Amino acid sequence: MAKTQESRTIILDNGNVAKAIFPVVVSASRSTDIPAFYSDWFFHRLNKGYSAWTNPFNGVKSYVSYEDTKFIVFWSKNPRPLLSRIDELKEKGIACYIQYTLNDYEQERLEKAVRPLIERIETFRLLVEKLGKGAVIWRFDPLILTETIGVDDLIQKIEFIGDSLYGYTEKLVFSFADIVSYRKVKANLEKNNVRYKDWDEPSMIEFASKLAELNKKWGYELATCGEKIDIEKFGINHNHCVDDRLIVRLGYRSPELMKFLNAEILQTHAVQQDLFAMEESPAIPQDAILLDNGEYAIINKSNKDKGQREFCGCMKSKDIGEYNTCPHLCEYCYANTSKEYAVKNYKQHKNNPMSDTITGK
Repeated sequence: MAKTQESRTIILDNGNVAKAIFPVVVSASRSTDIPAFYSDWFFHRLNKGYSAWTNPFNGVKSYVSYEDTKFIVFWSKNPRPLLSRIDELKEKGIACYIQYTLNDYEQERLEKAVRPLIERIETFRLLVEKLGKGAVIWRFDPLILTETIGVDDLIQKIEFIGDSLYGYTEKLVFSFADIVSYRKVKANLEKNNVRYKDWDEPSMIEFASKLAELNKKWGYELATCGEKIDIEKFGINHNHCVDDRLIVRLGYRSPELMKFLNAEILQTHAVQQDLFAMEESPAIPQDAILLDNGEYAIINKSNKDKGQREFCGCMKSKDIGEYNTCPHLCEYCYANTSKEYAVKNYKQHKNNPMSDTITGK
């Protein structure tokens, strides 16, 4: 049984004993921006060895131990606070990468509390210098159409950021805003008087075609997040945001992580030549993951998380964030029921910032 499903006991701050799960891979977090607003809390809880998590569907509180954690996937619109904390992870033998959502809705004021674009681009570069090029992934997410934002406007915004990140990123991940399917998004946009337009297949195809043409000057890997539409003919793949292949590439030095992922590390053999014979090295498999030490890895099982959306390619992990806690207050937010609720929870956190829960409850 995978360790993410195991239940063992831990000692809580108050001395009580409780059952907890022991994830090897942690997601921090799809539900809120932990690096931007809860970085001190997270690293305090990491040092304490556990945090508490409240199920958004039934309100049940459970505990997450970090004893077995070997990899963290961070999600953020402002991961600058991580710059001073990366070394702490390395000291604990924990590797990471960052899903960095770097949009440009400044003129439209759809992300009023997000840091200025130029500052966010600078942060991206600094993080790459700290972690390495493949460990910081650019997301333009979501792509929103409104009365003032058309496909060409989005392409122009992406071009500016893409030019600014050239040499610092390998990949661009994007998604089309699915407003109809997410009642909270629809309600938040309407409440904030944003006159949105739904994406249809022709507009998605138009965008994909123009993005592929633009990408000829960069050569980035292009991928969609959780999208049903097939636009692979434009060189755009379906993404794996919590990606076991990237985790192997960045975290292969951990035997525990490799065992959890069922990843096998193999050596390449140089071609040997002498006067009498020539021995050719065995071919590297097509699905091999090339490592920076000259070796390669193969994953021998499917790690896909079957509990995610139908078109989500993520592997199994434990997300430790909670909804209704992000003070970025983006107009289109899917993680907050309302701005007021999110601000209330953030203030509560500030009153009790080292609680085992993110909300301080």
